Amino acid sequence: MPVLLKGSCHCGAIRFTVQSHTPIPYQLCTCSICRKVGGVGGSINLGAKGDTLTVTQGTEHLRVYRAVLDRDTPKESIASSERHFCVRCSAMLWLFDETWPDLVHPFASAIDDPQLGAPEQMVVVKTDSKPDYVRLPEGPKKVYKRFGWDSIENWHKKHGKYVP
Repeated sequence: MPVLLKGSCHCGAIRFTVQSHTPIPYQLCTCSICRKVGGVGGSINLGAKGDTLTVTQGTEHLRVYRAVLDRDTPKESIASSERHFCVRCSAMLWLFDETWPDLVHPFASAIDDPQLGAPEQMVVVKTDSKPDYVRLPEGPKKVYKRFGWDSIENWHKKHGKYVP
């Protein structure tokens, strides 16, 4: 049975629940979008079942940001992904992308309960856009200029962390 994740924004205006088969926060994305919306180091997203997402409080405070890709270039466009955040405190809560309509990706930083387990080894992606001042996490890690080989689900299955 999937893990029930309970999350909220920083100010507490928005609260939500979602079920996840993949609750280990193992992958840090250091792309410019994740760094600017998630903080200096980047963002860690989990995987969850989209049809189980329930906003239990504060839907009126939810807003969506669609990132600008290739900003200030002739290839500039708007991302298909939607980052849901609190308009009161700006905390990022989850990402949805129509490319994967059955999934939603909660930001690990928004999860209050249960306490998320730590991976034995971090995966760090998109270091090709990471500035030098951004430090990588301590401890064992695999680092990729673009993306790793495994999806969130495949990583969890490979490491025996998938929750059926």
